Amino acid sequence: MSNSASHELSEWFKQHGITEVECLVSDLTGILKGKIMPASKYLNGGRPRLPDSIFIQTVTGGYPDDEDIRFWNPAELDMQLIPDPNAVYLVPWADDPTAQIIHDCYYLTGEPVELSPRSVLKRVLELYKARGWKPVVAPEVEFYLVKTNTDSDYPLEPPIGRTGRQESSRQSFSIDAVNEFDPLFEEMYDYCEAMDLDIDTLIHEEGAGQMEVNFQHGDPLMLADQVVMFKRTLRETALRHGMYATFMAKPMANEPGSSMHIHQSLIGDSGTNLFAGEDGQASRLFHHYIGGLQQYLPAAMPFFAPNVNSYRRLMRSETSGSAPVNTEWGYDNRTVGLRVPVGAPEAMRVENRLGGADANPYLAMAASLACGYLGMISQLDPRPPMVGSAWSAGNKLPDDIGPALDALRECPALSDLLGERFVNSYLAVKRAEHTAYFRVISSWEREHLLLRV
Repeated sequence: MSNSASHELSEWFKQHGITEVECLVSDLTGILKGKIMPASKYLNGGRPRLPDSIFIQTVTGGYPDDEDIRFWNPAELDMQLIPDPNAVYLVPWADDPTAQIIHDCYYLTGEPVELSPRSVLKRVLELYKARGWKPVVAPEVEFYLVKTNTDSDYPLEPPIGRTGRQESSRQSFSIDAVNEFDPLFEEMYDYCEAMDLDIDTLIHEEGAGQMEVNFQHGDPLMLADQVVMFKRTLRETALRHGMYATFMAKPMANEPGSSMHIHQSLIGDSGTNLFAGEDGQASRLFHHYIGGLQQYLPAAMPFFAPNVNSYRRLMRSETSGSAPVNTEWGYDNRTVGLRVPVGAPEAMRVENRLGGADANPYLAMAASLACGYLGMISQLDPRPPMVGSAWSAGNKLPDDIGPALDALRECPALSDLLGERFVNSYLAVKRAEHTAYFRVISSWEREHLLLRV
């Protein structure tokens, strides 16, 4: 961090009376890890370190069995955590003035840690910058509010609202249904405002107790940071109101899944939208971007649907809602995976609808931008846009985590762009998680097989 950035951070600490610092790093799952230290020590050069092995941990806290991955670095090298001055936030719910700061990870040699999700996104953004392109994104994140549940064998239920009643039916876009949880959302907005999170709108989605928050368009790295911080903030707020907030892709069997849609556009050096031509119609660059998404998204699915549960959201059924099962595209069409909203030329964009709310925002944005980048540099043409329902187009995506990981392993173009070492480590971690899941005997198996086979 430069001297000017360090001075700016010191002044911010002084302005807010900061006494404690939470030093945060996102792991592969999107879980925030790090260290807590006194502000005085932090400002006086007390930079925290973490072992680089945090980036090969599974969601359960274990490690892959693959010897080449688990012991890829027997010494478990230290990483320096370097703060990003643009990712400094208050902890508005803390009793004492506390800062939470997102950090980048560097080895003691000064090299960036290529396994860090934030580093992967920055790597992709550098490719765009080298060509004079500035990607702009706007995430939409869905989530469920549910009753507190400490028994993982017990199905989740919608929470009790301020009327004392529980939602029993779907109430898409209902204002009254959102108002059931006004005390929670008022506090959530207060926290988000204190943290300068750029939230746009809040709506009730299809499921019982399911909501969606939309973010303003902006820089991908900044928005990925904000999504991570929003998830933490909402979970904390929900706990304070006696319920859980969950970003599982499919938390309840008979309710729709939760997504993280990502709107994407491209700005040139002149500040104009490169996805719109002089005639106001979609440009060739835009079509190549779509072509890249169609070509590479099936192989990139482990970044949009990273867990076993993720693929339950993508099943085509009456309880899946409008979750896409294809890589088709079309104008103002919610049955396709790649929707192009109708609007003014300066707002020309594509909405990638494949991602689940459980996706790591750094990796989902990096993967989507990488697919589009490959399409633009290779000048890939998309299939014709779909008119009408695309459900009959069939499932063009992997239907489970196993086939999805196989497809990613067999895509050298994505591996080269995202980093071969990162992709290999990610594959090993996700296979280890899949193996751990497969060892669990489910209630369905006991119910239907115990006495019948």
